[in-house]
Amino acid sequence: MSDSDTTTPGEYASVRIEKGARHPHVAQVTLIGPGRNNGMGPDFWAEMPRVMAELDADPEIRAAVIAGDGRNFSYGLDLMAMMPQFMEFLPRDKAPDASRNERILDFVETMRQAIDSVAAARTPTIAAVQGRCIGGAMDLISACDVRHGSADSSYSVREVKVGIVADMGSLGRLPYIIGAGLTRELALTGRDIDAETALRYGLITNLADDAAGVLDSAHATAAEIADNPPLVVRGTREVLNRATEGPIRESNRYVATWNAGFLASADMMEAVSAALEKRDASYTGR
Repeated sequence: MSDSDTTTPGEYASVRIEKGARHPHVAQVTLIGPGRNNGMGPDFWAEMPRVMAELDADPEIRAAVIAGDGRNFSYGLDLMAMMPQFMEFLPRDKAPDASRNERILDFVETMRQAIDSVAAARTPTIAAVQGRCIGGAMDLISACDVRHGSADSSYSVREVKVGIVADMGSLGRLPYIIGAGLTRELALTGRDIDAETALRYGLITNLADDAAGVLDSAHATAAEIADNPPLVVRGTREVLNRATEGPIRESNRYVATWNAGFLASADMMEAVSAALEKRDASYTGR
């Protein structure tokens, strides 16, 4: 491997991978969209399992930094890019449609593989967060082993604001990171927390001055991990993950089943319409 071995441009549409640029055994996976503010559209959900499989298959890579391109880490789900797929699940009439619910269940669980692939990978991951980290981006960083943030970073479990129960893993993983109390507050309100609050609750373990600083600190931690015996690092992660993987798997399965029954609700459509029309939503509980 050269000192800076970058994957072929265009191999992935949603991320850019650089291997060995700062450390011979560390890769950087940078979210690049193609949605605005690194929004997670169809490309991200399809490609992330391949990305993690590529890193795991590379014997030279022992740790990875996951970062975002530009001012923000990620605005999460790219709603507009995903709309054609979501529209397939809208009821055509009021008659029950069990097959539609089954398709929604399969769709949710297929999407979630993108996040689960990060948590299940053999490669340890450190998230370097600058700017906004919203919705699906929270799912992503909660699947990482370690999270660092810049002073301007902010964090939001935003799904409740768009009529969706967060179903990509954050509701299962965040209680083990920040505790049940703050997880409930974030998930039920959809509010932002700032970097100082995130540090205080342990969502991030290092607070840097700016985007460059958080990338430096994340790479420094990745290098520390990569310099340790790889088999011992893997074993340590396996033991730590074993303590939580059962409850997380059950939580993920349950929320996928819930959304299979309730995802295509009137309130979800109202949330989407209100966002597109830049107005306050009015919910009816239907």
